[in-house]
Amino acid sequence: MLKVSSRGHYGLRLMTELARAHGQGPLSLSEVARVEGLPLPYLEQLVGPLRRAGLVEGTRGLHGGYRLSRDAREMTVGEILRVLEGPVSLVDCTAEGYVHGSCDREAVCMSGSLWQRIKVTVEAMLDATTLNDLMFDPGFAPGMPQLPAGLERIPVAAAATPVPGGMRSEI
Repeated sequence: MLKVSSRGHYGLRLMTELARAHGQGPLSLSEVARVEGLPLPYLEQLVGPLRRAGLVEGTRGLHGGYRLSRDAREMTVGEILRVLEGPVSLVDCTAEGYVHGSCDREAVCMSGSLWQRIKVTVEAMLDATTLNDLMFDPGFAPGMPQLPAGLERIPVAAAATPVPGGMRSEI
């Protein structure tokens, strides 16, 4: 099924810790590892791509560490996950760079539009959610940015509950 790898999950946990410390100086990866219960060597691997993408800044030295390159209200989960996981692609025909007509079944495929709607919905949710939202609005309360038209919020506890009649999107 659809799943974010530990790379994306741990990287997002790293970024939320950096967001919590934003404005208080750099935070060491060993402190993030301790607080989040994550392996330090893995965090060291994750911070490189985040730094190269301009999402975090590093400071060397005794009181060094990492900090967000901009405010948590300006950094989306979507941009972070794309750095760590790559673009959202549920099936080949929704991948970036897909050439229409390269699939023999494209003309008769009945599920292609479903995968595209799911991709657009997932991207919209990731791009509408900031690090600030994760820190202060973990239950996706009314203060969170607007979702695309036709999409409603699902409380975290209900997110795993099947919805009668299918998806909650009209995209």
